[in-house]
Amino acid sequence: VQLQASGGGLVQPGGSLRLSCAPSGFTLDAYAIGWFRQAPGKPREGISCITYNDDDTYYADSVKGRFTIYRDRAKNTVYLQMNSLKPEDTATYSCAVRLYICAGYRWGAEFKSWGQGTQVTVSS
Repeated sequence: VQLQASGGGLVQPGGSLRLSCAPSGFTLDAYAIGWFRQAPGKPREGISCITYNDDDTYYADSVKGRFTIYRDRAKNTVYLQMNSLKPEDTATYSCAVRLYICAGYRWGAEFKSWGQGTQVTVSS
């Protein structure tokens, strides 16, 4: 079972994109979902996470105030709304799950079902 991230593209600085994370073969109800990104030559970093019950959301300092994570249970999908994009946001974005909580999301600890990512390029 895997997750599929989608919604990436080329956007100008200051623009917006909404990424989607949808599973194949399972429901997300019992899972925390983390969003991660990796730029060329840099390690993967966790940038946002939402707990299984949506009670808590977390953001890396680099995206706080600009990105919003949320879940649509009817669609079994988690989204990452990205506003005020900067060139340094350019990376491949992916999502993964962890049972219930977001502990360790900054490093991807105990997250699984990694799928192919989606490329986000912020450039004028």
